[in-house]
Amino acid sequence: MLDKIRKANSSVPPQKIVVIGVQGIGKTTFGATFQDPILLRTEDGAHAIDVNTFPDMAISYQAIVDAITALHGDHPYKTLVVDSLDWLEPLIWEVTCQANDKPSIESFGYGKGYTEADKYWRVIMGGFDSLRAAKGMNIVLLAHSEIKTITPPDSDMYDRYQMRLQKRALGLWSEWSDIVAFLTYKIAIKKEDKGFGTDRTRATGSGDRVIYTTERPAWNAKNRWGLPDEIFIGKDVSYGAFHAALETATKGGYKKPEVK
Repeated sequence: MLDKIRKANSSVPPQKIVVIGVQGIGKTTFGATFQDPILLRTEDGAHAIDVNTFPDMAISYQAIVDAITALHGDHPYKTLVVDSLDWLEPLIWEVTCQANDKPSIESFGYGKGYTEADKYWRVIMGGFDSLRAAKGMNIVLLAHSEIKTITPPDSDMYDRYQMRLQKRALGLWSEWSDIVAFLTYKIAIKKEDKGFGTDRTRATGSGDRVIYTTERPAWNAKNRWGLPDEIFIGKDVSYGAFHAALETATKGGYKKPEVK
């Protein structure tokens, strides 16, 4: 056993990425820029994206399991993109309730339903990890953002963007991932003099996008590779700056997708 000891960072495995963003910002487009992607849909919102997809939208937990099982067979894909994680959550709740003969996830009482749902989330996580190990696939999970008010014990309340998931599931997926990327629009704040000693604050933007990769009070994000805190994307639909930054951060262990 000891003769097989190696540096923990001596290799870069396929990526585990969660992408958070508002509706319509380009999360699915981002997912489609990874190497040889296939899309697994739990919502119907990818009509304008040029990407291969499972023919049917997954509307049950078993459909997700079946798709993961199918991907353990022969295929040319190198990335699984799931659109979206928050639309998968009700399918997890549904199977949890069915298995326990409960009418709703809240009927377990005292948050016990969400704890019981962990076992089904972990089956899905295990399936994704198996695809990484057995098939060398990146896993890119898309999630819509929501604004939550945080009440710290030692400071004032503040708002933050985070995944639109129940807090237990949010914690599980945040811990599981290598990267939680917050995709948003670049905004400039301008003050305008309204006269009479008063100012008006106005937010402006040109539609340029930016990816944040480290945790801040205003958003949920993280990465394990030492990526830049902020990666400017602009209007580049190839998200080339992100892929280049990841290749640099991993010292070439991650390769930028080939442009086809």
